[in-house]
Amino acid sequence: MCDAASFSNGWRNQRQALKEFLQNSRELLPLIGLALFAIAILYFWLRRKPEDAGEIERQRRAYLNKVGRIVEGQVLEIAEHAREVKDAKSGGMFARQPRGTAVSNGTRKLIHYTYSISGVTYETAQDITGLEERLVLSRVAAGQTASVKYDPSNPSNSILIADDWSGLH
Repeated sequence: MCDAASFSNGWRNQRQALKEFLQNSRELLPLIGLALFAIAILYFWLRRKPEDAGEIERQRRAYLNKVGRIVEGQVLEIAEHAREVKDAKSGGMFARQPRGTAVSNGTRKLIHYTYSISGVTYETAQDITGLEERLVLSRVAAGQTASVKYDPSNPSNSILIADDWSGLH
């Protein structure tokens, strides 16, 4: 009988321990759910597509075309520069890899220009690679006047050419 009583007590102790564990797990369930949610967010954040430099530039041009103020500027030169080739292994496992570009010869066209706002003269360049069909480069010359659109909150952010606007006369 002693064995049956100890077995019965042991069974009760196990049931009590199981009840306590289940009670505690109900308190931990929201924390476990939050941890799983954080892991899922982290996974999808790391797996997202890298931002394309060309798309970032298109968004910048569209923004400036929408909110930009126009000021008179002057074309300094049109230059072709070789694209820089970056080492694919330099950024580690999570490095963003550049996407292929439409230019096959490995050069990019830059138009250098200058403009003044409130007595401050800005000299900058815009990458017009891919926008060549918007303008006739043979008609653009150094010293030519042009309309420049700039961001009123950041006057150094400017464009000469956008997808649907050109400041070249």
